[in-house]
Amino acid sequence: MLGMPRIGRRRELKFALESYWSGKSPAADLLATAKALRAASWREQHDRGVSKIPSNDFSLYDHVLDTVAMVGAVPVRYAWTDGEVPLDTYFAMARGNQGQAADCGHAGDEHAANGHGLAAVEMTKWFDTNYHYIVPELTDDQSFALSSAKPVDHFLEAKALGIHTRPVLLGPVTFLKLAKSSEKGFNPIALLPRLLPVYEELLRRLRLAGADWVQIDEPALVLDLVPNERDALQFAYCRLSKAAPELKIMLALYFGSLGDNLETAISLPVAGLHVDLVRAREQLETVGRLAQKELVLSLGLIDGRNVWRANLPAILDRVKPIIAGWPLDRVEIAPSCSMLHVPINLDMETALYADVRSWLAFAAQKTDELVVLARALAEGRDAVAAELEASAEAAAVRATSAKVHDPLVQGRVASIKVGMTRRKSAFAVRSKLQADTFGLPSLPTTTIGSFPQTAEVRKARAAHGKGELSYVDYEAFLKKEIEAAVRWQEEIGLDVLVHGEFERNDMVQ
Repeated sequence: MLGMPRIGRRRELKFALESYWSGKSPAADLLATAKALRAASWREQHDRGVSKIPSNDFSLYDHVLDTVAMVGAVPVRYAWTDGEVPLDTYFAMARGNQGQAADCGHAGDEHAANGHGLAAVEMTKWFDTNYHYIVPELTDDQSFALSSAKPVDHFLEAKALGIHTRPVLLGPVTFLKLAKSSEKGFNPIALLPRLLPVYEELLRRLRLAGADWVQIDEPALVLDLVPNERDALQFAYCRLSKAAPELKIMLALYFGSLGDNLETAISLPVAGLHVDLVRAREQLETVGRLAQKELVLSLGLIDGRNVWRANLPAILDRVKPIIAGWPLDRVEIAPSCSMLHVPINLDMETALYADVRSWLAFAAQKTDELVVLARALAEGRDAVAAELEASAEAAAVRATSAKVHDPLVQGRVASIKVGMTRRKSAFAVRSKLQADTFGLPSLPTTTIGSFPQTAEVRKARAAHGKGELSYVDYEAFLKKEIEAAVRWQEEIGLDVLVHGEFERNDMVQ
C-alpha cells in the first residue's frame, strides 16, 4: 500500500480541524483525533490482509507542507528560527493568519503587529490530480535542518500497536523540483547537497527505530527531466542508499510513465521500484525486461484515483505472463498511487442502486482487490475463484448496462453529419452580431462566477436545512442576496454580471 485517505470515515479530521481553527477546541483534541484516525487506518489495513502498511502517509493538512516543516524550510516571514515547527506556524503557512501575533509566534513581526496578517504559501495542483499541495518557497541561501521527527514518531506509534509499517517520505528531488524561488534564474535543485543531510539523518533515525524499508516518493520521474535533474537523482540516491545501509528503499513513482527516465530509474541504487501500471500499463514489459532480478517490483495495478471496481481476471491475464520469470518474493501488488484520492469505504453508501454499487470500489474495497490479486498470483486463481468471478461479472454488467450505454445517446451520436460540426457563418459575421447584441468593450470585465459565502448566507442555508427557514423565505433571501450582488457589480462598472451563486455549497453542488 502506498498511502490511504486521511480524513476519516465520517470526516472526523475535517471537523476536528475546523473546531481547532475556530478556537472551540484545543490542539490536544485535534492531535488525539488524528492519532485515532491513524490507528484505525493501520488496523483496518492489517485486518484486511495488507502486508506492506504505510506510515507517515497521514497529514493534518498536506504532505508537502509536512516536508517543509520536516526539513526546516519555513519562509522567513513566519519568523520561525529553529526547533520543531509550531502547529500554528504550520497552519499559518497553509491558511495565512489575520494578524494575531500569538498565532505563529510572530512577536514583533511587522505584518502581524499592524493587523495585516501573513499570506499563506502558494497552493497548486499535485501533478494532474485535483489534490492541491503547498508549494515550498526556497531561496539561494536556504538552510535545512531536521525540524520534525514525524516519520519516526508515526512509525513508533504503529509499532506500539503491534503493526510494522513502511514509512513514506516525499523524495528530495521531487520536493526541490516542485519548489519555487522568487530569485530570478535560481533553480532550487541546486540546494540538493544542503538538503540531503536532513534525509540521511532521518533515514538513520528510522533504522534505529526498527524500520527495515522506507518508501520514498519521486513522482517527478514521470515528468520531462533535464540532464542535471537526472544527475540529481543519481547523486541523491547514491547518498541515501549509504546513509542507513540496512534500511531498504522502495522508490515510488506514479501518475504516468517513466518514459525517457526509465534508464535513470532502474539504475538507481535502491532495493525496490514502484511503477504505475494504470496510467502507463505499457511500461511493465520494459521494466520487467531491463530491471535487475534483485530489485523488488511494486506493481501499481489498482487505480488509486477513481472509484471504479477493477476487472481482476483481466489484470491477471495481462500481468502474469510478463512477471512469470520474476521471483514472487520480489513482487508486490499495489495501487497505482496513494489512495488519498478516493473515498474511504463503500459500506458507508446506503442509497445507491444495487447495480451501480457493484461497479464501485473505494479505498477499503480496493484494498481487498489488491489482496485478491496477490493471492491469485501466489496461490493460483482457484484460491480466489469466487472473488474473480464476481469481479468479472460486475465488469461485464457495467460494460452493457443502459445506465452507461444509452441507445438514445448512441443514436444521436451516430446521426452527426459533417455539416453539423461546422459554423454556418464566418467569424467576422458572428463577431459583429455578438458586438451588436451585447455592446461589450474590447476587454470586458467580470468576476466569472461565485461571490463569497458570507456568514449570513451560511446561517440561512443551515436554517433552511434544519427546517427552521421555509423554502419560500429561503428563496426570498437568495433573491435579495442576488439583487445586492448585481447592483454592486453595476455600481463598480463590471461589464458581464453574475448572480453570485449564493444557493450552492461548493463547486460540485
